[in-house]
Amino acid sequence: QVQLVESGGGLVQPGGSLKLSCAASGSIFSINAMGWYRQAPGKQRELVATIGSGGSINYADSVKGRFTISRDNAKNTVSLQMNSLKPEDTAVYYCYGLLKQYSGNVFLTSWGQGTQVTVSS
Repeated sequence: QVQLVESGGGLVQPGGSLKLSCAASGSIFSINAMGWYRQAPGKQRELVATIGSGGSINYADSVKGRFTISRDNAKNTVSLQMNSLKPEDTAVYYCYGLLKQYSGNVFLTSWGQGTQVTVSS
């Protein structure tokens, strides 16, 4: 009933930029937080950036100053602009949304399918 679809991943050279986008659709009543996690091979999934419905933002220390998260509440979308990319940013990036459906009365987390970001020369 709820779907989050990411786009924008790919291969980029070190120092380059990519923009990830995620659109949430379906029977959505309200979205609280949205954001991005990533998971590199052999590592645990880690928080990259999150943005609340009121615009409050948190970044992982490793991406501060390089990544920018933004959100369009009217369109239920969240984006991640990634600049000055490093090889250690290589991972599968997952979009998430903490949302409430029309059929429910609690906020639950929904996830996208993930998009690969590879930073390599």
